[in-house]
Amino acid sequence: MLILVRKAGQNLVINDNIIVKILEVKKDQVKIGIVAPKEISVHRQEVFEMIKEANRNAAVKKAKLPKIQIPRQK
Repeated sequence: MLILVRKAGQNLVINDNIIVKILEVKKDQVKIGIVAPKEISVHRQEVFEMIKEANRNAAVKKAKLPKIQIPRQK
C-alpha cells in the first residue's frame, strides 16, 4: 500500500491515464474527483461489493436452470 499526504487542489496520477483530484478536505471527510477512461469502472467499495454479489447470484441462478431437451432433427 502506498500512503501519501495530499492537500486540497493536489492530484495523484495512476498509470498515466487516471487522475485522482483532492477537491476538498473538511474535518474527517475528503472530497475527491476521479478522471479515468470510460472503459475503467470506478465505484465506491460498498457499491462494488453489491455488484459482485449480484453477479454471483446471477451465476448461481443460471447454473441451477433446468436443462432443456432439444428435439433431434430427423
